[in-house]
Amino acid sequence: MPVVAAIAALFLPPLGVFLDRGITPAFWICVGLTLLFFVPGVIYALATILAPRLARS
Repeated sequence: MPVVAAIAALFLPPLGVFLDRGITPAFWICVGLTLLFFVPGVIYALATILAPRLARS
């Protein structure tokens, strides 16, 4: 599933974060960054999705 989320993050960053983590604070941060400017939203989404799984535990 992380591969699908990463591909979705390139086109619609909040969707990628939603697919990976659901509606969490990370999702809302990504929405805000995407509304401000698209590129920071993409960078944040990819960083959130591709972060090591140990940070989530």
